[in-house]
Amino acid sequence: MPMDWHYIIEVLPFYKTALWLTIKLAAIGIFFATMVGFICSTIQYFKVKILSKIVQVYLEIARNTPLLIQLFFLYFGLPKVGVMLSGEMCAIIGLTFLGGSYMAETFRAGMEAVSKSQVESGKALGLSSFQLVRYVIFPQAFSYSVPAYGANCIFLIKETSVFSGIAILELTNTTKNLMGIYYKTNEALFMLVVGYLMILLPFSLFLMWLERRVRYAEFGR
Repeated sequence: MPMDWHYIIEVLPFYKTALWLTIKLAAIGIFFATMVGFICSTIQYFKVKILSKIVQVYLEIARNTPLLIQLFFLYFGLPKVGVMLSGEMCAIIGLTFLGGSYMAETFRAGMEAVSKSQVESGKALGLSSFQLVRYVIFPQAFSYSVPAYGANCIFLIKETSVFSGIAILELTNTTKNLMGIYYKTNEALFMLVVGYLMILLPFSLFLMWLERRVRYAEFGR
């Protein structure tokens, strides 16, 4: 059957709203996941007593439970004990909780790739742990982490599709609702694919550019 372009134009405002909501939730979730990942990776790298064990437990729980189950716990479970959260807040917390664990491993691997001799040189100069991270470890770890960090960001953006499980009208849930109302399956799925491409394709191109820039800054080529 030919594509019903009149229908696509008619439902375009719904997809526009869903697209911006998806971008907003993904951006906020990735931002906080990055912060959590950086803090956790720093604790692991310096092997901070007690805190490193807590971080390890967090990483195991976050990485070994599906995001949808985490969202169900936040959205349906917490109200049973009197904690009420909006769907968007649950989505951000869930994405941060899951994403932080992946970012932590990414940054930790980047930190450990930094030459030990440079770290020892920094200590010999009297730099504090914070100064070591700020001026010696993090700039180099960032360049090592860019490819994996970008892959994690793309993964988290794709994971926003499960937000439909807690009734958030992002791209996937909007598509499901429109399919149920109008039975225009091909058109709805086409718009869903276009919506995610509009987010992921420019972001992927930006990451490719950033990786080349970081590689050039590090190796001069």
